[in-house]
Amino acid sequence: MDAHLAEPEPSPARGAAGPPLSGSHGRPGSPGAKRGGTSGNTLGEYLRARRELVTPQQAGIPDAGRRRVPGLRREEVAMLAGISADYYLRLERGRDRNPSAQVLDSIARVLHLDDEHVAHLRTLAAEPVRPGGRRQRDEVPPAGALKLLDSLVQPAFIESRYFDVLASNGPARALDPRLGVGGNQLRDLFLDPSGQALYPEWQNVTECFVANLRQAVGNDVDDPRFVELTEELLLASPRFRQLWARHEVRGQRGTPIRLDHPQVGELVLNRERLEIGGAEGLMLVVYHPDRGSGDADKLALLASAELPTRQPHPAVS
Repeated sequence: MDAHLAEPEPSPARGAAGPPLSGSHGRPGSPGAKRGGTSGNTLGEYLRARRELVTPQQAGIPDAGRRRVPGLRREEVAMLAGISADYYLRLERGRDRNPSAQVLDSIARVLHLDDEHVAHLRTLAAEPVRPGGRRQRDEVPPAGALKLLDSLVQPAFIESRYFDVLASNGPARALDPRLGVGGNQLRDLFLDPSGQALYPEWQNVTECFVANLRQAVGNDVDDPRFVELTEELLLASPRFRQLWARHEVRGQRGTPIRLDHPQVGELVLNRERLEIGGAEGLMLVVYHPDRGSGDADKLALLASAELPTRQPHPAVS
């Protein structure tokens, strides 16, 4: 999760976030959207969303009166990037999906994209993953990772790139019963009021999770699990639709996170996400308190009250 989780929403000037986008225009969440909130033109959607976050002032263009569109016009991006307006229009409309690295770098500079957004732009411009050529992802945690999980005294669980909970230990389920096998953190975060109440900084937490989902998926937007999850959230959550339309991209990093627990009150825990070797896309997530803090005592109290019934892990193939 982003190290700036508790800070106000970043400024659009950083190229990393921005105000909610208005209107549908066929964007994710609009009636014409499909396949997990995309129109099949992920590169064009990304360019349009990021273009609308850059103001004329940021681009060094005089703002002469009222503008019909937020952010920069297509022809302004093309001019500043040193490409023709017709070529840029073809990129946004999906009629040309193979821009050169030089063109991508020029557009990224105009759109004020940071390193993570530039990497995402290049991913979207790469050859998309096709259903026939997709390798089936193995989302069964390795036996060694499960043994490690059970040995930890801190709350810990294993998640997929879609935030599905694939395995969890007792302290994790004592901290949050929703962290059981089969749960999904995005659904809880956007659709479960009690899950939302756990996070006093819910707005920032949701922004972080959605930005990480964008980064994890890249251009693999035909993955069935991705389609199922995003279609459900786009239909049911206005907040998810708002964040998804921004095309924000950001990796999660270790950071303190504040929880308002219904039994023990406020907790501040460090949240670490560790890659699991040999299991692409799977992460071990560990919550741990600062040494000597009262939060350690609160976690111990929760763990002592946990029911002795142990939740089975999925079978290891």
